[in-house]
Amino acid sequence: MIRFRLQELLAEKRFSEGKRVTLLEVSQATGINRVTLSKMVNQRSYSTVTDNLDKLCRFFGCKLEQLAEYVPDETVTEDSHSAQ
Repeated sequence: MIRFRLQELLAEKRFSEGKRVTLLEVSQATGINRVTLSKMVNQRSYSTVTDNLDKLCRFFGCKLEQLAEYVPDETVTEDSHSAQ
């Protein structure tokens, strides 16, 4: 599953800029709906379009691998082991 690291990036931005950055501010700066950003933070396996990833990388000044990471899905791993 893909896990978005928005919370971590917000914390890093808060530390480097010395002020709190909210999802509403990210939404206003990127044009990405606040509900979409909230789902990216809170819903496991949330899917979004690549345009949103591009906008977020630009906003945070980061690479894609800093915005999202692959986390093996435990249920898939367990199912594949039991089939062997």
